[in-house]
Amino acid sequence: MKELSRRDFLKIAAAAAGAGVLTGMAPAVRRVALEPYVRPPEEELPGRATWYASTCRQCPAGCGIIVRVINGRARKIEGNPAHPLNRGKLCARGQAGLQVLYNPDRLKNAVRQVGGRGSRQFQPIQWNEALDQLISALNGLTDRSRVAFLGGLVPDHLAVLVSDFLQALGAPPPVLFDLHTALEGRAETADLARRWFGWSQLPLYDIAQAQVIFSFGANFLETWMSPVSQSRDYGTMRQGQLGGRGFLAQFEPRLSATAASADEWIPVQPGTEGLIALGLGRIIVEDNLGRVGSHREHAYLYQNLNVGDIAQASGVSAETLSRLANIFANADRSVAIPGGTLVGLSNGPQAMDAVLALNVIMRRLGREGGVFLPQDVPARQFTRTATASSFAQVESLIERMQAGQVEILFIHSTNPVYELPGWTGFVQALGKVPLVVSFSSFIDETAIWADLVLPDHTYLEGWGYQVVSPGADRPAVSAQQPVVRPLYDTRATADVVLALAARLGGAVAQALPWPDEVAFLEQASGQLLGSSVGVYDARTPAGFWSRWRQQGGWWTEKPIRREPEASGMPTEPLQVPPAAFVGDTQQYPFHLMPYPSLALTDGRGANLPWLQEMPDPMTTARWNTWVELNPATARSLGVTDNDVVRVISPYGELEAPLVVYPGIRPDVVAIPVGQGHSDYGRFAARRGSSPLALVAPPSNHTVNGGSLLWGATRVRVEPTGRKQDLARLESLDGAGRETLR
Repeated sequence: MKELSRRDFLKIAAAAAGAGVLTGMAPAVRRVALEPYVRPPEEELPGRATWYASTCRQCPAGCGIIVRVINGRARKIEGNPAHPLNRGKLCARGQAGLQVLYNPDRLKNAVRQVGGRGSRQFQPIQWNEALDQLISALNGLTDRSRVAFLGGLVPDHLAVLVSDFLQALGAPPPVLFDLHTALEGRAETADLARRWFGWSQLPLYDIAQAQVIFSFGANFLETWMSPVSQSRDYGTMRQGQLGGRGFLAQFEPRLSATAASADEWIPVQPGTEGLIALGLGRIIVEDNLGRVGSHREHAYLYQNLNVGDIAQASGVSAETLSRLANIFANADRSVAIPGGTLVGLSNGPQAMDAVLALNVIMRRLGREGGVFLPQDVPARQFTRTATASSFAQVESLIERMQAGQVEILFIHSTNPVYELPGWTGFVQALGKVPLVVSFSSFIDETAIWADLVLPDHTYLEGWGYQVVSPGADRPAVSAQQPVVRPLYDTRATADVVLALAARLGGAVAQALPWPDEVAFLEQASGQLLGSSVGVYDARTPAGFWSRWRQQGGWWTEKPIRREPEASGMPTEPLQVPPAAFVGDTQQYPFHLMPYPSLALTDGRGANLPWLQEMPDPMTTARWNTWVELNPATARSLGVTDNDVVRVISPYGELEAPLVVYPGIRPDVVAIPVGQGHSDYGRFAARRGSSPLALVAPPSNHTVNGGSLLWGATRVRVEPTGRKQDLARLESLDGAGRETLR
């Protein structure tokens, strides 16, 4: 008898495993060989590292990654050096992706809640049984428009499949909203581009080639949009490659890590950012500053504005405004960036218009160091991308749920029970939905109120793609492939959707004809085969599919950007109304400023101990929630570091230890977002508080067109007389950490 070689044995074992899958009643999931980033599989040896290219999903940016795998186990994540977005760099959140994969609190199989919603009594359920239950529910509908999908910014391939599934059913399109995209203002930024340029793609700000940057609440070195790419570009700008070190001015009420890296921090009064932009524009136009010729054609934008009134309202002197206007106008390459802080205010759209107008009057559209639009990927499939929904669309969905117009609700990549303020009534609306299905990999606050939890693979175990936007200087698609086999009995949500379509048959099956998501991805990527602008070439579809996975996606060899045309230029003078806030100024003297944590962002990183241990770069605090007050304000209240204070708004209250922080205005109270989970695993649950508990519902005079006004609430602060040691970087003995569960 011939002795089996190790390679032959592995082939037989793999075939046996595949046969085991095929004999089950569940749809077959194809086994696809992983393509290493450097070394082909046949050269692999036990104990030797292999690198696989994929895509980070810790935020919506879509950075390319390579993962070191030894003996089938992922050991290290790094940035993909070939990827045009992050070019080998990666943030701390991306590095922590291993703890998503190996988290001890991950769901290991599908479960159903047997004790009623909120009981936390979960029981395992076979995937076939879960699919049977979903099919029965779908077939039992008299009106299939009563199906709804609520997600975060899901991978683009899943957004396409879900959209086609819902359209074939006759249901409304998916609502894609999470707290992270709300805090960075993705939907509002897309609306800004639509108003001015007639395109809904997120604008690109050429930070690397700029000489002067005026950032209005855009913390682009931390969590805003594509921070890794922007940080790298900022480093290029600061190295003075254009003959001088670049200049950054940051306009915001709190000294963020971005402001700390700036040449000048202007601590603006909340809600006056747009007024300051108008004042700068007025000075540039009136004094005909810069070397771009006459500003006469734009003079009407700044009619009836008084710089003295703007200075008084904003707290920024007329002299300072004049100095800054000269800095911005006299640079050859200046750019103004409207950031996420603006969208949480009632005058957000008008403020963003005022900031973008600075680029128009200085002729910075389509110029190096200015504003661009991304160029489309040259394949129809990749023009269909996940687009952030507005808060108004979320409210509309909640109204439909309350009215009994939603009978099946799917939830993916978002945690609305945690992320939405209680006054939205989301939990109460869930009670009106007969069947709620979560695809979360963890039992989070929303999964607690679901009937079925069908855990998706983590992104290191799953397939997909992400069209990069914003941040890349060229068309780019980041490919996602599994770097390890799934650790548990989880299933790709895309495969669940395709299985449902196949079982429903008819028009739904015709709209989604692929047997699994790999077949869909192979066909989608094949649309780029033969493109003359790609960074690599292949002669056959199989060869292209192999290069797609090995390279980590597709992008052009050279930068390609679109010059925006201000086709939607306002025809009337720009106006920024005063920002309206909920709460009487006498009873609630401070402005509440929630801000995304650099480590935990909107709370999605709270279940990862690496990120909990990561100190805040400005306060060194970690593992908890804290309240930031200016030293003068703290003295007036008679409180100091680690004193527990009570923050009260017209809607709610919370208690947290104090951090006395000089980098904040005396009339502002800042609290990081990310803690305050009641569930979501041992590292996140029952730790700190969420400032969303303080955000008040908007009154009639604070509505700005459908955004979540997370920055429009006033608060007061009261001492409690108690102390609580806060874990800080300088607490080397670990004092202040709560007991890890």
